[in-house]
Parts: sequence; structure tokens; C-alpha cells
Amino acid sequence: MQSLQRLDIGRFDSAEIRKNDECRLVLGEEESDPKFGHDPLERPMQQYLKYGFIILDKPAGPTSHEVAAWVRKMFGQERAGYSGTLDPPVSGILPLGLGDGTKALSALLLGPKEYVCVARIHDPVPTEDFEKIVFQFIGPIFQRPPQRSSVKRSTRTREIYQLEVIEKIGNLILLRIMCEAGTYVRKLVYDIGELLIVGATMAELRRTRVCHMIEGDMVRLHDLHEAKSNYDETGNELRLRELIRPIEDSLTFLKQITIRDSAVESICQGAQLAIPGIVSLTKGVVKGEIVRLLSGKGEVVAIAECQLDGNEIESMEHGIAAITKRVIMEAGTYPRMWKSKDETVNQAPDISEQMLQRSLLDSLEKEDQNM
Repeated sequence: MQSLQRLDIGRFDSAEIRKNDECRLVLGEEESDPKFGHDPLERPMQQYLKYGFIILDKPAGPTSHEVAAWVRKMFGQERAGYSGTLDPPVSGILPLGLGDGTKALSALLLGPKEYVCVARIHDPVPTEDFEKIVFQFIGPIFQRPPQRSSVKRSTRTREIYQLEVIEKIGNLILLRIMCEAGTYVRKLVYDIGELLIVGATMAELRRTRVCHMIEGDMVRLHDLHEAKSNYDETGNELRLRELIRPIEDSLTFLKQITIRDSAVESICQGAQLAIPGIVSLTKGVVKGEIVRLLSGKGEVVAIAECQLDGNEIESMEHGIAAITKRVIMEAGTYPRMWKSKDETVNQAPDISEQMLQRSLLDSLEKEDQNM
């Protein structure tokens, strides 16, 4: 997938997302067959949960893995996964996918993350000097993951997009940090302390944003449990559908290509998207960009990488428009609408056999006439 540094942070704002949805190039017209698939918001509850997405407010204490396991068990799903591990003491946004919805979560690594952090500097430092040093960390920085991490401890580059000192009381500092996925805030605070000479330690951390998701979107565990219990007792789906979103909501920051029903199953089988299979696409799509492939009903079929610019796709009649990177939709949701080479070859012996039988019958009829 593309590097986050090639993305404009502004594109993750809700206004920019709406603009992307409205600005489209229409290459053709096609009504999606109502017999196959569902509008994401109108999926039957079993399917709705299978492609469910939860913007969870993880509490401090349990591990991210434990929280995902509780949610999986709560909804009786075979799988539940999350994007971006939060350490046990850390709270805040933990994006969770249910069932096949877990396949889409890797795309969230393309977006920025925001944290609010309480840091403690070990000795007093004048506010002016502190802010001067802190702001030196805006931009690309080098980081080596801490010893207690799940990744290889090699030095790597991460981008700090925004760094704000919200408040300073004595040796306690309240920071807001917007950064690239994979940034260790604890290590960032440690490095700031090293540059200050006096040292610094992270005291508390909360994640307040992932891509386009913000604190106001979050759902608490006990609200989920209450909604599920109410659904089990009364069959009322309303509250559950308010708290759990379609997985499509996690990908709205990506530009989109809407494809024909006839192309859906081939994409689900791992095929690449050809230009004749496109109905419409977001204006401004460029080669190398990661996009979402949607059905005519708005269901996410796959995540793909564009092989052509939008104007090239518009002007050309044939060619590969995008390479499939991650299939989300379950195969068989839409019918297969193509014939393989094997099927074409297999039809030939049947025709030959019919011709042979006809020839034999003709020969027998002539023999009968001659007798």
C-alpha cells in the first residue's frame, strides 16, 4: 500500500470525504440487480454483523487482544480484529472489525492518528525553552521501537504532522500529537526529555483519532453489551445498528471506483479490474493510489491500487484500471458471469460427440435403405 506521506491530511476531514463522494466521473449506467447483495445499511442482521465495524472506546486496563476477544464472543463471530494496538494502560479509539470486516482494517494504517498525552518532565524547564525543543519534533523523525514491542527493533522514520502544547502545570505537560501510524508516543516523549537533558516520562495516553474517526464516534463496551442483550430479548435491532456500523464506513476516506455486477464475482476470485467493468469513479484518482471498489449498492468488494490516472480510465476503452490488493466481499455473493477456458474447451468434445452420433445414425439409415 502507498506511503502515508504521499497523502494529504486534509482528505481525512468529513467535508473532504463528502466532496470525494460527490465528485465522480460516470463512464456508464447500470442498475444493480436487487436479487444479489444488499445495501450496507439494509443487510439482514446476521450479514450486518458479519461485515460489522465498531469504533470502540477501549478502557485502560485490558489488552487490545482481550477487548477484541470479548466483542467476538459477545456477538458470536468467528473472527474479530482491530487496527493499531493500544497498550493496556492506554485508552481511546480502537477500530474493531467483525467477521469478514476484519479484512478491511489494514487500510486504516494509511491514515493519521491523534493522541492526547500527559508527560512528566523530571526537572523544571522554562516554558519558552520547552516549547522551542518540542516543536523541533514536528516533521519526519527517527524512531527505534522500545524493547517491549511486537515489531523488529530497527530504526525507522515516522512523520509527526502536528504537535501542540495544550497546557503546562509545573512538571506536567498536556500534549496533542497527530502522527503517522506506527509512531511510539512513549518513545517520542522519552526523546523530547533527552533533548531537554532533564528527561521526561509519559504518564497517561489516550488515542482521540484514527483516520476520519474522532472521539465523538466512539462506542463503549457496556453500551454494546446492553444493546446486544436488548436485541436477544426483544429482537429490536435499532440500537445495535446505531452502535455497529457497516465496514464500508471505515473506508470512506479512500477514493472509490463503482463496478458492474458482472465484475463483482471476478474481483472476489482475485481478478484485476478492467476498464469495461467500471460504472463510475472519483475525480482526481491517480496512478498508484489505493482506492475502494464498490458494488452498485455501495458494498465494498475490495481494496485496490490504481494502474491508470482517472483521465486515462475515462478516455480508454480497454486495459487494467486497478490491481486487487485485498478482497473484502465473500465469493459467491454475486453470480459468476464469465466462462473459463476450460469450460470452452470442455464444450468442444460434447459438440464432436453429437456430430459423431449424428454421423453414425446417418450411416445406419443408409444401410437400412440399401438392405
